[in-house]
Amino acid sequence: MTGILVQLAVSFLLIYFIEKKDLSVLGFKPTTPRMTDLFLFMIVSAFLAATGYWWREFFGNEVWRRNPDFSFMLLVDGIWWNLKSVLFEELIFRGVLFYILMVRIGVWKAILISSIAFGIYHWFSYNVLGNPVQMIYVFLVTALAGVLYAYAYARTGSLYAPIAMHFGWNFTKIFIFSDGPIGNGLLIRTTNGPDVTVSYAVYFLITLSPVIFFLVINFALAKFRGRVVPGIEFGKSTL
Repeated sequence: MTGILVQLAVSFLLIYFIEKKDLSVLGFKPTTPRMTDLFLFMIVSAFLAATGYWWREFFGNEVWRRNPDFSFMLLVDGIWWNLKSVLFEELIFRGVLFYILMVRIGVWKAILISSIAFGIYHWFSYNVLGNPVQMIYVFLVTALAGVLYAYAYARTGSLYAPIAMHFGWNFTKIFIFSDGPIGNGLLIRTTNGPDVTVSYAVYFLITLSPVIFFLVINFALAKFRGRVVPGIEFGKSTL
């Protein structure tokens, strides 16, 4: 929590001295459209993240059961861990620095810079540095996600949309299906018989289709939910 407060304090100083504005540029003030964005993007993203695990259950022998050690405090800890992680990344990569870039060099150039930085950052957070195949895969997936999150912020003028997408995806994978660095969450994986060998087509369906649909559907929703945001002009620059 201290780190996020420091981020907000530094963000305030940057936006105040560079653009003579305040943190309202991040769109944190709750309004009906923003709260709608929050719930809509979170639910859609959580559903799409879950589809990969449903495919694994359909094509393989993987089954998810309720964690016998699940408790209310475990849920609170899971929500808090994921929320802190998402807020930390959003404030860095879609915060005031991104806003300043949009104003100074244009929306699409700012999105490109932000998404590249987001992809490179995940080489370190996923600990794949030195493994070229993993580095390429992680960069492509996370940089494209960075494009989506930045685009959603630019279209809606608020961090509610990217935070909702980011949190919905991460929380579903990391906590609901216990597929992450914090241990068991709501569901734990069991098997129902011997391991199953699947075709490459099925493997890519299981691993890539949730990511592709996450990017495409949320991009379309962000465009549909877009509003006129003062100071942000999409036609100002091009890729």
